[in-house]
Amino acid sequence: MTTHHGDGTDTSGVDWDARAATFDEEPDHGLRDPRVRAAWAARLRDWLPGRPGDVLDLGCGTGSLSLLAAEQGHRVTGVDRSPAMVELARQKLAGRHAVFLQGDAARPPVDGERYDAVLVRHVLWTLPEPDRVLRRWRDLLRPAGRLVLVEGVWGTVSPVGIPADRLTALLAPLTARVRVEPLSGDPALWGREVDDERYAVVASWD
Repeated sequence: MTTHHGDGTDTSGVDWDARAATFDEEPDHGLRDPRVRAAWAARLRDWLPGRPGDVLDLGCGTGSLSLLAAEQGHRVTGVDRSPAMVELARQKLAGRHAVFLQGDAARPPVDGERYDAVLVRHVLWTLPEPDRVLRRWRDLLRPAGRLVLVEGVWGTVSPVGIPADRLTALLAPLTARVRVEPLSGDPALWGREVDDERYAVVASWD
């Protein structure tokens, strides 16, 4: 699991096991505020398949988005590099149709399984060779599947991230069905006003 913490810094060297206990204190991580939780639930309902299916949540962290997907009837498999994050996700989704695995989001340890949707938030920008990673993720989808990517560009002095136009260009060889949804203007998603570039891309093959 690698993500940003709102200050534009590259956190790829962070000890995520050490950060796991406080990870959910960020409004958009823990989704503890009912308004933030409701905002993400509404977006997921739109992005994910309308009928219950199999969702792969890569870089799942403590499982907050996995939980929303499970509450909407989906069967969830979550993957994260951090054992501590995986354990917290298992606790959060105890009793639900969900499995959590420790592993690399770029090469998920899912043994040839296929999914109706692959959900990835704030992970792609940290990975080398994103074009190859996107092809690998596409190959994890069933024929009518969809790839849901939540990304952005953070920081002003030395911004990090991946702009929406670059991501859509990377997806262009894979599918013509790409929808970009700006997210910066919805403070309910982040628990505050934001002025950087945040967006979701939904690529589909249905």
